Amino acid sequence: MTDHVEPPRETALVDVHRALGARLIDFAGWLMPVQYAGIIEEHRAVRERAGLFDLSHMGELFVEGDDAGDALAAALVTDPRTLTVGRAHYSMICAPDGGIIDDLIVYRLGSERFLVVANAGNAAVVSDELAARLGGWKAVLDDRSLATSLVAIQGPRAAGILGPLIDVDLGALKYYAIAEGQVAGIPALVARTGYTGEDGFELFVDWARGPAAWAVLADAGRSAGVVPCGLGARDTLRLEAGMPLYGNELDRQTTPFDAGLGRVVKLQKPGDFVGRAALERAEREGPSKRLVGLRVTGRGIARHGYHVVAGERPTGVVTSGTQSPTLGYPIAMASVAPGDGEPGTMLDVEIRDQRVAAEVVPLPFYKRSA
Repeated sequence: MTDHVEPPRETALVDVHRALGARLIDFAGWLMPVQYAGIIEEHRAVRERAGLFDLSHMGELFVEGDDAGDALAAALVTDPRTLTVGRAHYSMICAPDGGIIDDLIVYRLGSERFLVVANAGNAAVVSDELAARLGGWKAVLDDRSLATSLVAIQGPRAAGILGPLIDVDLGALKYYAIAEGQVAGIPALVARTGYTGEDGFELFVDWARGPAAWAVLADAGRSAGVVPCGLGARDTLRLEAGMPLYGNELDRQTTPFDAGLGRVVKLQKPGDFVGRAALERAEREGPSKRLVGLRVTGRGIARHGYHVVAGERPTGVVTSGTQSPTLGYPIAMASVAPGDGEPGTMLDVEIRDQRVAAEVVPLPFYKRSA
């Protein structure tokens, strides 16, 4: 007798991806495009022009009610009460021991209405955890993950492509801001956020309107060189931009301080929150490990899970690595002993039984010009 394996979920755009010749894979329980023409071509299109992404596998959790702000402040490491309406911030939900359950983006849509966006692989866990943490507060959770399509356009030409289609002034929409509007008649929440290191926008629309939103952006961007992009390019883009990926840089055994993200934790906020005592201790005692950037100076690409050594001493592990399409050399992020994390430190990565030299460098590897 074999265990029954659930087939991966499909986004509303799956037929669009098939028609475009995408290579589809099971990612976090979803059938998602990993690439279309090729990862390098898609990566460069986002850096130079614009790319179109289906992110409908992400989790969309709406929290509202008289105590919504207070409830989220008690549930998360940040303080969403400090957000003005229409703004967003990067956040995390941690376990009582300080380990990261997921990293999130929190948008304030109204005085007591928020949108929490979770990673695909953690969406159900975060939904359940938030629902439990809202107990006792005048706040309700509406998990609309399976009712929302999320289409993103990213790259230096994104604003020029989206602007004529929308009744929102994109010039007034700042980075990490969100507005309600219509894109070619399609109701949408439009956020100036992304995971590529470029300017760009994420459009939250009703599930069934996802293909229409994609088609509108693809048609409008054709002359500007917009291309469909898969998860492969999204990963190389976020790595160049030094952005962590849950399951690689972040996990339940890692605190925000271990990941170099202690600034996200608002220990000074009033009231208790889950993980406060452990995170106060982590800040006081210092991190047990340090997330660093590596420029591989020898031959080879450092991949997730490869060991990192300092002389004859093991010091850590590669969390993400690739050949950087933008920079033209191999890069990686690694979690190493705190004393081995200063820029300029020379380490070795064990690649196929060979020790390959790598230099600790500041993150991010790539930052767009203003």
